[in-house]
Amino acid sequence: MPNPVPALTFLPLILFTVFTNAAAQIMLKKGMNSVGALDIGADGLIVTVFRVVFSPFVFLGLATFVVSMASHLVVLSKVQLSYAYPFLSLAYVVVAAYSYFFFAEDVGLARLVGIGLIVAGTILIAQS
Repeated sequence: MPNPVPALTFLPLILFTVFTNAAAQIMLKKGMNSVGALDIGADGLIVTVFRVVFSPFVFLGLATFVVSMASHLVVLSKVQLSYAYPFLSLAYVVVAAYSYFFFAEDVGLARLVGIGLIVAGTILIAQS
């Protein structure tokens, strides 16, 4: 029986999944910023859904999620779920940093500590 390929070999693909997941969230937020607050009662559900989905950044964000999920499926075919899935939490780190620098969102001490714990936990998982 051949030796299994180490899970660390798939780290670049796992990180691609993480970054496309984060990019999708960022595009969705940018898209919703341009769409504005939703008022389904004013336009009706169908019109609201079409207005949101076909907003350029929302549409790109949804398409990027498809790419992210496709790469995640490839990862899941190669490594254990308990190894691969926790890496997706790194998307929180990327999104928080982007949100702070580009959306001027508040990232307080509690969030920074939480982000540090996420990074520490992911490092431990990567070494397992």
